[in-house]
Amino acid sequence: MARVERAIVIGGGIGGLTTAVALHRRGVKVTVLERAHSLEPIGAAISLSPNALRGLDVIGLGDDIRALSAWQGDGGLRAPGGRWLSRTDSAAAAERFGGPLVLLRRTTLVDRLAARLPAGAVRTATAARLLDPGVPGDSGRPARVGTSDGELEADLVVAADGIHSAVRRVLFPGHPGTVYSGFTTWRMVIPLPGVEFASHETWGRGRIWGTHPLKDGGVYAYAAAVAPAEERAPDERAELLRLYGDWHTPVPEVLAAIHPEDVLRHDVHHIAEPLPACHHGRAALVGDAAHAMPPNLGQGGNQAVEDAITLAHHADDLPAYTAARLPRTTAITRRAVRTARLNLMMTNRVGIALRDNVLAAVSKAAPGLLLRGFDGIADWYPPQQPYASRTTAGKG
Repeated sequence: MARVERAIVIGGGIGGLTTAVALHRRGVKVTVLERAHSLEPIGAAISLSPNALRGLDVIGLGDDIRALSAWQGDGGLRAPGGRWLSRTDSAAAAERFGGPLVLLRRTTLVDRLAARLPAGAVRTATAARLLDPGVPGDSGRPARVGTSDGELEADLVVAADGIHSAVRRVLFPGHPGTVYSGFTTWRMVIPLPGVEFASHETWGRGRIWGTHPLKDGGVYAYAAAVAPAEERAPDERAELLRLYGDWHTPVPEVLAAIHPEDVLRHDVHHIAEPLPACHHGRAALVGDAAHAMPPNLGQGGNQAVEDAITLAHHADDLPAYTAARLPRTTAITRRAVRTARLNLMMTNRVGIALRDNVLAAVSKAAPGLLLRGFDGIADWYPPQQPYASRTTAGKG
């Protein structure tokens, strides 16, 4: 494939913007096409693990994000009645994986990424469709993208158009696409003054709740529950109160503080059958378009950042991009599915009691053992050297 000089990114989410910044830094002229009228992201907050932060280091953004984020890790897993099943230590996690696990608002990350692109590089309210993936090589042809304003040509098209990617269907029309993961999620960011709590995720019977502080004083809360696909409640706050109202502090306090308009609800879908490749012709897929996964490992956005940095490195050799990403994201997706079965999909009371007792015993006998669940994930390093300092000391 000839050197990439022009690229079009379809989708202005975290994966698309990170790819655009990484390509821009290597001298590629980039245009980002986002169908929404703004870059306001779907979702409330995002957890970034050391692997993604090292990816952001490559584009000079890692230290800024660390400084704007709350460190995670001082807390752990709980049962609905409040019993601690395991405790975690942010310093131990940072030492094991070479950096912290952090949490920040999605809007903060999106704004910082967009600010690193030249004026006019992002076009909102611009729906785009892939007309031709092109043929690589000096004697090939460019890829073509259609918009309401006409057609655009590029040496590389990056599909960052999400879980239900239209570009994925064009590139791999025989692929079955996503499947319903069996559960739905709620997410919200709210102020919660005067309530002290330890960061936690609580595992119940076919239900999960998480509460985590943000550095700006807000609180990020999320929930997940086994439910039929596309089921909705007239009042999602009332539904959360029904499902989680009798759980331990601070869950009732969070529920009392939220308003119906604070709550985002989305069903979860994932790609069960891996794609044959992460590219076709001059087009490449990143993020959920390539490997939608359940959120139970917290790796959806993190893997999108990895994709972006790796694709920029291999932009002139897309088969190398597929070789670097497809086995890894396939394995992580499968781990996320297995984790969902353990911490959410389980509804048998005997099985849940056994799970909780094993977790508690393991956590007591070997406090760092549970961190090994992120071995092979959080310890990833990008293929190129970072531009930034990769600061890991201090909590900003």
